[in-house]
Order: sequence, then C-alpha cells, then structure tokens
Amino acid sequence: MAFGKALAVAAIVAVTLVVLLRTEHDYASTKIFSLKKGDIPQLGLGTWLSDRDEVAHAVEYALDNGYDHIDAALIYRNEDQTGKGIKASGLDRSKIWVTSKLWNSDHRKDKAEAAIQKSIADLGVDFLDLYLMHWPVAFVPDEGTRLDEGTSFVDTWRTMEDLVRKNYTRHIGVSNFARADVQAILDVCAICPYAHEFETHPYLQQQAFVDWHRAVGVEVIAYSPLANTNPTYRDKKGGLVGPIFEDPFWTALAAAKNATVAQAVLAWGVRRGTVVIPKSESEKHIDENRGALEIEFSKEDMEAVAKQDKKVRMNDPGKSWGVELFSDLDDPTELDGDDNEL
Repeated sequence: MAFGKALAVAAIVAVTLVVLLRTEHDYASTKIFSLKKGDIPQLGLGTWLSDRDEVAHAVEYALDNGYDHIDAALIYRNEDQTGKGIKASGLDRSKIWVTSKLWNSDHRKDKAEAAIQKSIADLGVDFLDLYLMHWPVAFVPDEGTRLDEGTSFVDTWRTMEDLVRKNYTRHIGVSNFARADVQAILDVCAICPYAHEFETHPYLQQQAFVDWHRAVGVEVIAYSPLANTNPTYRDKKGGLVGPIFEDPFWTALAAAKNATVAQAVLAWGVRRGTVVIPKSESEKHIDENRGALEIEFSKEDMEAVAKQDKKVRMNDPGKSWGVELFSDLDDPTELDGDDNEL
C-alpha cells in the first residue's frame, strides 16, 4: 500500500513513541502512543446526515478552500460520494486527514477488516488517517440491533490494532465512550487510542472529561460542535434548551467579536483544545466556519462560557439498544426515560 511507503520515508506522517511500562505482574509491556499529537487539523468537515446528492460538492469545495480534514463513517451511507469529492478536489492525499468509523455490526474480526476495506475503497484513498470504533456496542451481524454478547469492545480494540499493523490506517481511536470504557482500553492497549470523538458543545461541555483526555494523551474530536443546530435534535433534548443561534449569551458574545454565532461557538471549541467537525453542505457556511480559526477567546471569555453549560446530551441511542451509555458522564442513558435515539 502507498501508506507503507509513506510511513517509511516521512517521519512527519506518523511518529510514534514507544513507552515501556511495568505491569502489575512486573514484566515489561510495550504500548504505542502517538507522539506528534498536533497533526490532526483543528477544523474538519463533518459528513453525518449530509445528503448523498450534496456531499460530494461540499467535500470538494471545502478541500479547495482551505480545509484538509474530512470526517466520515460507513454508517453515514455516503462515503462513496464523499470519496468523489475528495477525488474531484485534486488535493494531494498527503495533504488530507481522512477519518472513518467501524459500525456496531462489524466488530467481529472478519467483519472489521471487510468494513475498513470498503470504507477505504469508497473514499478512494489507499489508507485512513484515523479509524474509530463508532460505539462501545457490538451487534450480531445481519441481525439488526441484537447485542453481540460474545464480542466485547476490548476484543474489538484488539482487532483494530491489527488494522494498524496491516497498514489500513495510521491511527485508531474510539467514539461515544464513557470514561471508564476509555480507561479499560488504555489499560490493555498495545496500540493506544489516538483520539476520542464524542458529543461536546456549549450545552454539554464535559470540561473535566476533555481535560482528562489531554492528561492521558488522547485527542478530543467534538461532534455536533454547534449544539442543537442539527435539525435531528430539534424534536429531541435539543428542544429543551432553545436554539443556540438565538441564545442571548452567544449572540452578544459573537457580536462583540464581530463574528457569527457559529464562528464564535466553533472558536470556543478550538480554544479549549478540541477538534471541531461541523457538517455543512452550504458553500457560505463552509467558508464561515473556517473563519472561526481567526477568532480569539480570552480567559475571561472561557470562564463566562463555562457558566452556560446546560449538561444536555442530544445524541443517545442507548435506550433503543438496551445499553446504558455515558454511565459516568453528564446526562447518561436512562433506560426507563424518554427515547433519544439518533
């Protein structure tokens, strides 16, 4: 694969630090952590819920206008169109960060390898920069959402480590995990998580959780960084707090910075050290979102935003799956509560 050659000739493509740790059994074990943590771009284009007829142009336009990071997933069912956009941009592969994700029904070893091969083929690339376990939940293949009790997320992690060894992806990571679940991976990993992608925004800040990732050396990718602007959320918990674009705090803060609310919210996300991946199919909004990288936030600004946390989670399919998600985080799954499936 082209990845293998690139890895051999360019230290800037992927640099790893081998750390020898002593285990409780007092023998040396080798864990591989990413050393160059800053190589994932701070701003990416999300593709969740992007229309199949629009996403190719959105990706092409973004890559032609300063973006270098595309966030995709097999379950979005638009990776083939996303790949057309990547190809049409003409941007050299080495200049683009591409993330995809392993869906719940593909956790078994044979399924996982086939899934990443499909994502790579559909996206039109030779390898991925990052491959995430989409949820810490395994489904029995071809049986809907029936839980696969025989496959743990630690088993799946071992499988994903092999995907790195086979040069399908430079890095692996997780998505939508509780802190205890991330720690369970860190306790056993040979190739450790590069990043954790989860919902975080001004209405679900989870600052302690974000800070903990920094302490253990895992990047945080914030999905739904614009809170309840996603139309899917309007009939869910997002309707409980009102549209963030109309929030008096954010409209005033954005006006003070001569910015739009979207720019201010994204700038806050970048300032706190997260990678933000807003989805858009609009050229205007794609350009506008990139402008967030030019906006500064002071310590006083950050303290003011911290007081606006609503601790409201918009995306939680746990009840429909019969799984308690986010158990040690703000707004965890309540199996006997209202359905919030997405």
